[in-house]
This record gives sequence, C-alpha cells and structure tokens, in this order.
Amino acid sequence: MPDLKDSRKKVKISLAVLVLLDVAAVAMLLSPLVGSERSRREEMKQLWKELQAKTREVEPLRGLDTKIGAARQQIEEFYKTRLPAQDSTISAEVGRLASQSGVKIGQVKYKPEDPEPVGLRPMVIDAELSGDYLQVVRFINALERDNLLFIIDSVELGGAQGGTVHLQMKLETYLKTGA
Repeated sequence: MPDLKDSRKKVKISLAVLVLLDVAAVAMLLSPLVGSERSRREEMKQLWKELQAKTREVEPLRGLDTKIGAARQQIEEFYKTRLPAQDSTISAEVGRLASQSGVKIGQVKYKPEDPEPVGLRPMVIDAELSGDYLQVVRFINALERDNLLFIIDSVELGGAQGGTVHLQMKLETYLKTGA
C-alpha cells in the first residue's frame, strides 16, 4: 500500500498545482493588465485591418513566376517587331513615312550613342522637315504609330513661308546590338 499513498500524494500535489494555475488564469483574465473585453475587440479589429492591408500589399506579387515568364516573352516580341537591327532600317522608315505624308526632309543627322547593358544602342535623330501643316501633322502621327519605336523628344517650329511649315525635330530610337 505504500505505492498508493505515494501516488495519492502526487495526485493531490498535481491537482493543487492545476487549481493554482486556474486561479492565476482567471485572475489574469479579469485583471486590468489584460484589458477589458472591449479593448481586446478593438485590438483584434486593428490587427485584422493590418492583416488586410498587408495582404493587399502582397497581392501583386502572387504568381510572380508566371508573370516574369510572360514579361520575358513580351520583351522578346517587342525587340523583334519594334527595334531594328541595322541603321539603314531607321533611315528607310523615316524616308518612307515622310514620302507617305508628303513631308520633305531637309537634313537628317543620325547620332548613335554608347550601347546600354541590356543589348540596345540609343540612336538620336535630328531632322529638319518642311511641308504644309496637315502634312507635318500626318508625319508626326505616322511616327508615333509606326511599328518601329520612335520617341519624339522635341519639335521646334522654324517658321512658315507661303503655307509651308519648317520644323526641327529631335527623335530617339534604339538598335539591337546583339544582331
């Protein structure tokens, strides 16, 4: 029987410890240190709002691996269709657009810049143009809508004589350096 007395004593001690833990938990629940039920609800609402805000911040990153693959394909397609590989393609396209719109090209200067690390070489184009107002507008519109990428940096009005408008345009485009 000594084993039962010893076991009974251990059980009584365990029950006493559990009762003390319950009393401590109830005291913590009701104490002002933890706060009222209302303050806990407010804190819960605030934490919920923070969770929703963080979720919205992370939302654009979901599926990033597939977005990167799609972006690479779009970049390759853009490089194929919108960026020429040779200087002559640029001058031929500018000439074609000018003849289609009826604009006369006075002087054109092509200035290649240093290649960029992404495989592109900027090309700055300074062009003197003349034509009536409608022809010039058509030419600028055609440049903006052309398959090749032309960025119009500036347009300066040089003057007008007898219905002919003279313009100085500064354009920029890019050449593929890997081709």
